[in-house]
Amino acid sequence: MKLLYSFIVVTISTLTLNAQDSWHQVDSINGAPKAAATAFTVGAYAFVATGLEEYGLSRKMYSYDSFQNDWDKETSLGNATGQGLDRSSAISFSSEQNGKGYVGLGQTETVAYMNDLWEYDVLTNVWTQKANFIGSPRKQAVAFTLQSNNLTYVGTGQDASGLKKDFYTYNASTNIWTPIQDFPGLARRAAVAYSGDYHGFIGTGDAGVLLNDFWMYDAGLDLWIQKAPFPGTPRSGAVAWTIEKAMDHPLGYIALGEDNLNQFKKDVWEYNYNTNSWIQRSDFPSSGRKNAVAFTIAGIAYVGTGYDGAFHDDFYAYSGTAGISEIMSENTLNFYPNPTHSLLQISGQKEALVGYSIYSLTGALMEESTFNQAGSYVIDLSNEIKNPGIYMIQLIGNKNTYPMQKIILE
Repeated sequence: MKLLYSFIVVTISTLTLNAQDSWHQVDSINGAPKAAATAFTVGAYAFVATGLEEYGLSRKMYSYDSFQNDWDKETSLGNATGQGLDRSSAISFSSEQNGKGYVGLGQTETVAYMNDLWEYDVLTNVWTQKANFIGSPRKQAVAFTLQSNNLTYVGTGQDASGLKKDFYTYNASTNIWTPIQDFPGLARRAAVAYSGDYHGFIGTGDAGVLLNDFWMYDAGLDLWIQKAPFPGTPRSGAVAWTIEKAMDHPLGYIALGEDNLNQFKKDVWEYNYNTNSWIQRSDFPSSGRKNAVAFTIAGIAYVGTGYDGAFHDDFYAYSGTAGISEIMSENTLNFYPNPTHSLLQISGQKEALVGYSIYSLTGALMEESTFNQAGSYVIDLSNEIKNPGIYMIQLIGNKNTYPMQKIILE
């Protein structure tokens, strides 16, 4: 990677990207045009590795310096002796705790489904093989990392037996994989994922039919929760990213992909955790495509490569729309008594509450209702859910949707 030499370049780049909901073309990636590559970031640098090119698979990797708007060639996956590790449809992630990047799984020229994992040291420019993924070897899986517990979550994809929905965590500090509960949606491949500090998000993909469902994983509760569906056409091979992280309530984005009509998409959709709602944003400025990559550096998203009948090497930077009005308010809500035999009262609100949703610990929606009278916030759980147990409740205000909290009906 090159060192930063030019203050002028930094200034120009920053001024150009100040506009919200705007795209700006940046330097094309080095090497051949490609699709089904994978990307991760470490500090101020992004890395794009592997992928499918016109004449075969690749294990090459390039780093992007957003300040200089420049790509550099880095050590290929597996170092100089890594022949045979060329691949596509891999996963990648990074660990803020140790400052290293990871690439694994996918498909090689000779092996249809891989389970290996490689760690990249940015400082030494060296790859080290780590513990193999303990699920079945696979391609087109998803991965996301939660900073709250420094764990990476890997699941879904396709193996020799078909589509998958199992999930596992990887601890980069201990080099240990651990199985967790399965993803509750349909088994799928070519989905997308992104994460906040405490929550991971998964959507779209190919389950034999293309999908537009959208799910959130709460690590603290070990719970998958279905959210408002992605409003674009069902698709696979899309990209996803998050730009704004406010109190772990990020604005997420899903874009591009291929739909049921084999149309390559260029639409961009923004998901607001606070309101559990989507809004369409400015289209990707180049051709629609599938199997591109996306990464973020300092609040700016970068999207590029991909396939639309031809392979691409172009890249574009996107400035999102996060504003102070979209940040989660710091209202504190309390439920009492909790546990309760029937009535649950709510206090501490600083705005009128509109309604609420109650979920089981498996993420199933048990009840959804509105408050009939402002200021009278009492829920009779014996009428709403009847069976004793542990549940999750989410309150909806005039301006905010509040984080879920645990309630107990005795």
